Amino acid sequence: LPSTVATIGAKCFESCSSLTEIELPTSLTTVSAECFKSCSSLSKVTIPESVKTIEKDCFKECSSLSEIVVPSAVTKIEDGCFFQCSSLNKVTLPASLTTIGKESFRRCSSLKEIEVPQSVNLIDAGAFRECSSLEKFDLPPSVTKITENCFGECSALAKVTIPSSVTSIQKEAFRRCTSLKDLSVPSSVIVIGISAFADCTALEQIYLLANNITFGPAGLKGCTALREIINPV
Repeated sequence: LPSTVATIGAKCFESCSSLTEIELPTSLTTVSAECFKSCSSLSKVTIPESVKTIEKDCFKECSSLSEIVVPSAVTKIEDGCFFQCSSLNKVTLPASLTTIGKESFRRCSSLKEIEVPQSVNLIDAGAFRECSSLEKFDLPPSVTKITENCFGECSALAKVTIPSSVTSIQKEAFRRCTSLKDLSVPSSVIVIGISAFADCTALEQIYLLANNITFGPAGLKGCTALREIINPV
């Protein structure tokens, strides 16, 4: 695109199924909603440092996109931004980031790991749901809750680090994480929601480091390998 382009409107390139590569101009500050949605052949996107906002569903269903570098001025990954980018295996997030929106990386089935900056204080509902190749995840120390279905059906997820800033694990947060074998829940957590760990069929041990946890219904339902719940308090 020419350097004179200041704005690309919503849905501008939606469903351009033969588009394979695009370099956005340095004059651009916003990539609009659904701009490249369903561009199924788009494998390479260069986003300039001038971009401050990448709007919702912007790259949704770009099934050939394998790598993305989010510019340093971006503070929020909007809802559904990379939903079902099934080839996405490398994501670079900036230190400025504070929010990862709802379902923003849902069904990114090739994503094995992602480094989330310590500046992030909210990972919203379903953000990494059905990321079936995701193997490990370190939650940043400013996050206070693990939201509803955040890691639901991440079938390869074997290791999760939960910081002491977290006070609640919400409904179905880890449901059907069938590779998760053990988990340590810090003493800061006082609420574990409905079906939070339901159907985690490999879960053998869970360490609960607080003595005043409220456990929602079906919190550990279907955890058929569970041998012990350890509470050292």
